[in-house]
Amino acid sequence: MTAIEQAFQHARRIALVDATKAVVSWDEQTKMPTAAGAYRAEQLTFLSGLKHQKETDAAYGELLAKASEEVEALDPKSDEVASVRWLRRDFERATKLPQSLVEALTKNSVTGQQAWIEARKQDRFEMLQPFLERTIELKREYAEAVGYGECMYDALLDEFEPGERTGRVRDVFRALRDGLVPLLQAIVGSDKQPRTDVLKARYAIDKQREIGMLAASRFGFDFEHGRLDITTHPFCTTLGPKDVRLTTRYDEDFFSSAFFGTIHEAGHGMYEQGLRDDWYGLPPGRACSMAIHESQSRLWENSVARSRAFWNHFFPEVRERFSDSVKECDADGFYRAVNAVQPSLIRVEADEVTYNLHIIIRFELEQAMIDGELAVADLPEAWNEKYRDFLGIEPPNNSDGVLQDIHWSIGYLGYFPTYALGNLYAAQFLEQADADLGGLDAQFERGKFDPLKDWLHKKIHTRGQCVTAADLVQEVAGQPLSEQPLLRGLQAKYSDLYGITV
Repeated sequence: MTAIEQAFQHARRIALVDATKAVVSWDEQTKMPTAAGAYRAEQLTFLSGLKHQKETDAAYGELLAKASEEVEALDPKSDEVASVRWLRRDFERATKLPQSLVEALTKNSVTGQQAWIEARKQDRFEMLQPFLERTIELKREYAEAVGYGECMYDALLDEFEPGERTGRVRDVFRALRDGLVPLLQAIVGSDKQPRTDVLKARYAIDKQREIGMLAASRFGFDFEHGRLDITTHPFCTTLGPKDVRLTTRYDEDFFSSAFFGTIHEAGHGMYEQGLRDDWYGLPPGRACSMAIHESQSRLWENSVARSRAFWNHFFPEVRERFSDSVKECDADGFYRAVNAVQPSLIRVEADEVTYNLHIIIRFELEQAMIDGELAVADLPEAWNEKYRDFLGIEPPNNSDGVLQDIHWSIGYLGYFPTYALGNLYAAQFLEQADADLGGLDAQFERGKFDPLKDWLHKKIHTRGQCVTAADLVQEVAGQPLSEQPLLRGLQAKYSDLYGITV
């Protein structure tokens, strides 16, 4: 057996531990009784420690060094060469982290999540505060251990978005904000406002589940290799090849929450199902980056499921299941309702225009905490101030404000920017797909979603993590990361919806 083969075998064992950890974590967030939380933290901490031991095994490092010599004789563009390159990167990063820090981060993540659930229920930020303070402390240790470029936040961003840098993201976000603010102002000032009361009628939960799964299936999510469950904060996770789990949450009096949440997670799920099973546990069989992952979820949620063409096709399914709730509405009215723009408090329910402003707020706040410019105790007020400045609204409580997201409680600092980056990548991919496939709207209106899914599968899913996100968008869309395609798309769509000129 060659060193390449032995190194790959070891990497697959690491993936096996990681998949086991995912099973335990999925159960924690969907099925586990509350009282089991303390021991669950011990279980996940143990698995994280075991994974880290395998990631940093000296013999594995020697195999990777030998594998690096062996791949010199191979095609530089081959999967083997890309795999060895990325696995060495992973090894070098992991060996910089003390096992005690890895285990401390995991334990604090589990206990922090449990504290967040109760803090959100009781609207008491002080219940989460000590866990979040510990998270900031541990994340600073993490950044110092792995190293960083211009600022400490670079290390946290790089964990989710390999190769990306804070300065570039800040510049792109600034340009994005400069384009979004005048668009939002024009929309708010328009006298052509859609009715949204149809979304707040009564929608039976069993029917919501049915219609969400129907839409996800038509887009291409395979429920024979996945399932849908309920959780506090929706997510998608992969428990192994052919086992992708979606979760959502339901509100009987609001259609959009579960429907678009389900489609969002199904977008993630289709990416996972599109990865190459024969490379599971190795770079060609794993996602390129979290921003590319988010590009897939946001593309299906917004570019497809909020399009006029989709509702011309799909509204009869809604009418069949919710005839009383939509009896005074047609497809066009429903399309306008689900695309209504209104500055709001909750990120996951935000419209396309304001969503990225929610992300920029979080991006700026978590940088300030990591840099020591913002104390955790002052976070609620800083949050409220940002919402006043960016969106002209203020949360009435912390549950709808600083406590609304799970991410900081589980240590996911550096993750939020990937949502907005995903929106940018999604717009770039969609423009190219539309050009390559000869017009997507006509296909959506006929219920034809396979051409887009197949295009994404070929161009993005099967590429895995053989390249960086920056290289992938250049390869697929023929241009580097840019805010312009997203701004063009939003301006065209909402100028039509609201009768405005921007």
